[in-house]
Amino acid sequence: MYAIIATGGKQYKVAEGDIIKVEKLDASEGQEVSFDVVAVSTDKDMLVGEAAAKSSVKAKVVGEGKTKKVVVYKFKPKTGYHKKQGHRQPYTEVKIESITA
Repeated sequence: MYAIIATGGKQYKVAEGDIIKVEKLDASEGQEVSFDVVAVSTDKDMLVGEAAAKSSVKAKVVGEGKTKKVVVYKFKPKTGYHKKQGHRQPYTEVKIESITA
């Protein structure tokens, strides 16, 4: 059994026991969170739409962190313009506890 959840403007395919990194959530470590369900695949059939909205996916927050640094370098020739910036996107790591259809 697996589900497709939506969080942070993205969709993730998850199964029970999976550990995934999602966009930063407003939850502390050890707290339980639930996600919006887009689709659920059971042993018999695939649930989408209103049938999938009735199901739920519960997860536990494992930790938080930042991804690898992305370097942004701006350059314009002949003017001496150089600008270097870095960015590290924060994430929340969650472990999928249960999927109910």
